[in-house]
Amino acid sequence: MLTSNGHVLDERPHRLGELVAVPDAERGDRDALWARLREHGYLFLPGFLDPDDVRAFRAHYFTALAGVGLLDPARAPVEGVDGGGTVDLAAMRHALFTEVVPGPAYAEFCRQPAIRDWFGWLYDAETLLHRRKIIRHLRPGERGIGTATQAHYDLVYLREGTDRLLSLWVPLGDTPLEVGPLTYLEGSHHVYAREEAEGRARPAASMTPDLPSLAEQHDTRWLVAGLRAGDVLVHSPYIVHASLDNVDPGRRLRLSTDIRYQRAGDPIDWRWQQHWHDTDGL
Repeated sequence: MLTSNGHVLDERPHRLGELVAVPDAERGDRDALWARLREHGYLFLPGFLDPDDVRAFRAHYFTALAGVGLLDPARAPVEGVDGGGTVDLAAMRHALFTEVVPGPAYAEFCRQPAIRDWFGWLYDAETLLHRRKIIRHLRPGERGIGTATQAHYDLVYLREGTDRLLSLWVPLGDTPLEVGPLTYLEGSHHVYAREEAEGRARPAASMTPDLPSLAEQHDTRWLVAGLRAGDVLVHSPYIVHASLDNVDPGRRLRLSTDIRYQRAGDPIDWRWQQHWHDTDGL
């Protein structure tokens, strides 16, 4: 049973489907990738990154947070197994926002050639990585409203810059369905790109935690897939997405990062040129 923010997804075929991976024959075809983005709003790219690099950064993250009560001390930090107890939130925020987020390991991971050069090739231009990069973990068993990412599309938070940007969502470790990966509302980028073009801009806020109702409203499906370390998702700023709840029986934390690349010559949202902080108002 798949849930998001405690709401049970409708798993009938007309309400739930699978993400489709980019075929190998198209992986090196820039025109085909742009055509796929225009049609589907996302690219599912299995094996895009070296899984050992992903696991190394996962180990770095959880090692930095090892002393805050989040992890099971009997397990290696890279496993990311929840300790099940009370977390020292002040210590966790200090480690996250003074060590991990502004640290060189995170910057190097997000600018590694496999990512940076790929976006340069896709855009066929000099690129800019937004300094505001978000990294999140989700504990198993957190299923109430406000725990998993609620339904939204990225442009509502990026209005001061171009809409010609792409988000890269990276699961930092194996993320099967029970651990809570991202899910996309099929075809929604067409709806909201049209609304935006007509001047019906939405506020900078999530739409709803109720994913089943949103699928009914649009008569479409939520698309899901289990992901492995090294897989990534690239998506349009107009496609609606959310995350599933983490219900992993093995108590693994879901860890992921989302970053944004654009052409350096396009307008830049100045609010995204500072390091992410949970008090930055975005």
